[in-house]
Amino acid sequence: MKRSALIVREYVSFLWCIGEDMDLLELTFLGTASAVPTPTRCVSCTALRHDEGVWLFDCGECSQVQIMKSQIKSGKISKIFITHLHGDHLFGLPGLLCTMSQNNQRDEPVELYGPLGLRHYICTALCHSRSDLNFDFIVHELQPLDVQLPDNIEEWPCDNNKLSIPFHPKEKKGSLISADENQIWQLHSDTKLSVQAVWVKHRIPSFSFVIKESAKPGKLNAELLKSKGVPPGPLYAKLKSGQCITTDQGQIISPSDVLGQPIPGRTLVISGDSCDSYQLFKVAKGASVLVHEATLENSLQDQCVKNGHSTPAMTASLAKQLDVKLLIITHVSARYKPLSAELKDGDQSAKILVDEACEIFEDVLLAEDLLVYRLPPSDQALHRNVDPT
Repeated sequence: MKRSALIVREYVSFLWCIGEDMDLLELTFLGTASAVPTPTRCVSCTALRHDEGVWLFDCGECSQVQIMKSQIKSGKISKIFITHLHGDHLFGLPGLLCTMSQNNQRDEPVELYGPLGLRHYICTALCHSRSDLNFDFIVHELQPLDVQLPDNIEEWPCDNNKLSIPFHPKEKKGSLISADENQIWQLHSDTKLSVQAVWVKHRIPSFSFVIKESAKPGKLNAELLKSKGVPPGPLYAKLKSGQCITTDQGQIISPSDVLGQPIPGRTLVISGDSCDSYQLFKVAKGASVLVHEATLENSLQDQCVKNGHSTPAMTASLAKQLDVKLLIITHVSARYKPLSAELKDGDQSAKILVDEACEIFEDVLLAEDLLVYRLPPSDQALHRNVDPT
């Protein structure tokens, strides 16, 4: 029997007993509307909470208000990624930076990533409003490819001349990041997480961000260690960290002797607006979660694609071909009411978007404002709250 559409309530939290914040990857959908805010949806903003802080993806107007309603702490935000420079993904950024500056105690700069032009926008807004900040910030810009540029770029050019961009007193020099030979932008890498970007087709340069978690050591064979006279404790931790140990009897034990196969890390994709995201096949096959827009229902595909957006069928087909474990659709047109809303004559529910996506791909969630989704460890199955109707 085919699984029914997955219905998400206004606020859903997914929790696993994996230790407090251990290997944490948790999404909070702060804004899920397309183009304009509605009484029940703010425009695009998604927070990713992980072991060491919070990363923000897009920052439409009212994002700071949504943060105040959520469990996200603005002081924990260390990186902000902007998929593209349309206002519904960007206009909340100057205000949020100013709010983050209040009672700020951060030591490290806030890093921002986004298409070329992001720095001009931020620094001009802060300069003309004479907005000082109590922390340093760095803007890294992605150099777009020619294929991404708007059709009317010659008639209405974008002036990104660095000499014309005001330099903020708290700004530290960032980077202009170009795509590599495979048209992939390498943005960040540490011992736990890396971030890459690929371009997606929209009316202006738009990107998908791919967050990859490093592989973890395999399961420790505790019984074997006990048989060798090694008691649980610090020596186990050394082996898990890749170090050899020596037993009291002088036997050297290497990690490969007692550890199983490494556990692959999780992959999370957060995409900008797009009517064609085929570039994701380079970096996101088998992803744990794909967060992608599905702005209008299938019957409105011509209008949707003309504006650079996707329908549920388009997004679900992408998820199926990428072989992702879970698709979360967002960027919902104002014509659709939330799943929990009482419908009046003429109202349409966003349930149609979920149902149409589920005709192609089974595992679909619809993002609603303030929904929280915690990714399970990569060696555990996905769990979710499902309305059985």
